[in-house]
Amino acid sequence: MMPFTIGVLAGLFGMWLLYAKKRRQLKILDEEKQLLQQEKQIVVEFMHNMVEAVAQSPERETMFQRIIHAAILSTGAVSACIFEKRDDDTLQGIAVEGLFPPQRKLSEDPAEAAQSRAHYLEKILKSESFKMGEGLIGQVAKSRQALLIPDAANDPRVVQHNDPSLLIRSIIVAPVLFKGELMAVLAVANPADGLAFTDTDFSLVESLAEQVGLAVHNSEAMLLQIEKNKIDLDIELASNTQRLLLPKAFPPSDSISFATHYTAAQKVGGDLYDIFSLDDQTIAFAIADVSGKGVSASILMAICQTHLRHYANQYRSPSEVLGAINAAMQPTMQRDMFITMVYATIDLKTETLTLARAGHELPFFYDQHTDGSLDVAPIQSPGMPVGMVPPDVFDSVIKDTHFHFDNEDALLLYTDGVTEMVNPEGEEYSGERLLRILTSHGKESAQVILDQTLDSIHRFAAGAGQPDDLTMIVIKHS
Repeated sequence: MMPFTIGVLAGLFGMWLLYAKKRRQLKILDEEKQLLQQEKQIVVEFMHNMVEAVAQSPERETMFQRIIHAAILSTGAVSACIFEKRDDDTLQGIAVEGLFPPQRKLSEDPAEAAQSRAHYLEKILKSESFKMGEGLIGQVAKSRQALLIPDAANDPRVVQHNDPSLLIRSIIVAPVLFKGELMAVLAVANPADGLAFTDTDFSLVESLAEQVGLAVHNSEAMLLQIEKNKIDLDIELASNTQRLLLPKAFPPSDSISFATHYTAAQKVGGDLYDIFSLDDQTIAFAIADVSGKGVSASILMAICQTHLRHYANQYRSPSEVLGAINAAMQPTMQRDMFITMVYATIDLKTETLTLARAGHELPFFYDQHTDGSLDVAPIQSPGMPVGMVPPDVFDSVIKDTHFHFDNEDALLLYTDGVTEMVNPEGEEYSGERLLRILTSHGKESAQVILDQTLDSIHRFAAGAGQPDDLTMIVIKHS
């Protein structure tokens, strides 16, 4: 009976030891699980703070200051600092909270500084710049590996100061990366409980640095999107303004009709057309093209139209109007910009069309003679682009060209976006094709001539795209 009792007791004792061991293991696992859960919760809260920092403070310095504050709340550190990577590959202190010790020896005791200690240290840290590999900050930046120093007081790599309040007891320095690219370095110093940072703290700071990288990237993306939205709005406003400058209705006439087309290659363009009355018997019209495209071209074209309307009321000669525009604009235009232009008037009483050309594409004239014969050809007219040469040279070249514009005649004005339209093979539409369309359809109305021309251009391009602004005016005498 005795051996059996001792054997049973030994077995029970062994089972109890196994049970106790498993309980300890479960307790350790439970503690580790709780620590992981706590770390996860801290990271989630930190991410939430990062979202708020990015959303509320798109300015970089303010955003970094919010990030530092969130890092201190998450880690329980007494102080923290973040060093941003600059374009020259140096690291500059951009945000600090708490009495974060400077990473170089102080030349002046902070206690003796005129301003408060916190402001003094902040000024020192924001003036500090580290090269790659220099000091703790530079070392972490160069290696892109986080660094934990539990006992910083006895580590020769840590810069210490005479002021006891600036003693670094424990420090964690982590790189802020996004997709392998270094953006900043985050440093937290001295746990508030007076103990050393642990491996768990180290893991947490690494996670926080990763979230900072994502936050900074999102901030940059947000700023780019904001700037893009501003630019898009400005371009939309410029486009709307440009459309307002184009005439919606044409001067009434029993014998003269107009058809126009304008399509910008971008949202705003550098082409212009205008049609307006000078008096009851005179209609004026113009077409122009600024070198280049986009907003700058559209602004220059708006200025040109303002001058056109102003000088058209002062001078009846088209060449004098263009000369006055050149004199007003040439001194202030950039050297690489110019405006080609055709300006003309029609005297309804005498059926005389007077035209001047400032380096623009030659207009095509459909001339139906009274004897039934037909001539379709470009109108030769001398002139140089507006803004290219000073007034004395410009005025010596430009001349008025006069011709009779009567029954069945038609005039086609266009910009080089028409003749330089290309097909998928890279071939240009050319003036010859345009001239053939006018020859075939010149006897029809202004709108039909325009529609047939556009149809021909689109069929030729075959979806190859529009590289330049496309503008046309058709004038038809019925």
